[in-house]
Amino acid sequence: MSARVVRERLAELDLTEHVTYLARDRPSAALRFIDAVERAFERLAAMPEIGPVHQFRNPRLRGIRMWPVPDFRNYLIFYRIAADEIQILRVLHAARDLESALEEER
Repeated sequence: MSARVVRERLAELDLTEHVTYLARDRPSAALRFIDAVERAFERLAAMPEIGPVHQFRNPRLRGIRMWPVPDFRNYLIFYRIAADEIQILRVLHAARDLESALEEER
């Protein structure tokens, strides 16, 4: 049985931003990115503990897991496991200050 995937508001905004950026120069890459993200979400729903717990200095971020988007490994999915659901918190480019981005208001 798979867990339900819940996309938080900032994760949705992240995805829109990434797709828009990719589509400017390479529309086909943007489509591949969308497919890769959907596959990653399905895999996380089936195997929630596949992503390792990422260590942050801020104790509020304890328990957040990370999983790279397949074929787009510079894009990282940050999520939490909560009961019977996977909470997708953010989808960030690896070049960002990850801890600061995750501390932004949800």
